[in-house]
Amino acid sequence: MRSHTLPSLLLVTGSALLLATACSRPDAQPQQEASGATVQPPPAAPAAAPAADLDDATIVAIFDAANTYDIETGGLAVRKSTNPEVKAMGENFVAAHTQVRQKGRDLAAKLGVTPTPPADNALGDAHVAAMANLRSLSGTEFDKAWLDHEIKFHQAVIDAVNTTLLPALDNAEVKALVEAVAPAFVAHMEGAKALRASMK
Repeated sequence: MRSHTLPSLLLVTGSALLLATACSRPDAQPQQEASGATVQPPPAAPAAAPAADLDDATIVAIFDAANTYDIETGGLAVRKSTNPEVKAMGENFVAAHTQVRQKGRDLAAKLGVTPTPPADNALGDAHVAAMANLRSLSGTEFDKAWLDHEIKFHQAVIDAVNTTLLPALDNAEVKALVEAVAPAFVAHMEGAKALRASMK
């Protein structure tokens, strides 16, 4: 396996989560992309360090954390929401991201990479802030904020996969993993969008 391929996969996924978690911050200001979609900006710090500054072990840890964080937000929906549809969606997201995380862990083990969290855990800090914001909400306000967060999270990952990741991948194993996971992200996003639209 070429040394840059696994870092590319995990860095893009981790960056996507950081962008998505930043989107849930109430002080973030929206921006208009060329595509016309409105997205929230990441924190002032870069979304992720350049690949040259991260080794495989650190990026594997970021990938693992990215899935763990959405498992945690999904679990929060299961515990806090009183809406049966939101609860069911949270359960689905927990199950799906648990499977994806395990696939990443299995691939890391196969490649002999031991995950090492980054010294500067901006990704973790953003997730803590997002969780704190969601924990402060209740009822319909929580449901809407959680769905908004999940829509942005999954869209960020889809965009990263389609525009950056798949075109750059040349390792068959890694590409197969990404292609197998991508449809689930689309399904999650579309499901969250539909449920969110029903709450207007």
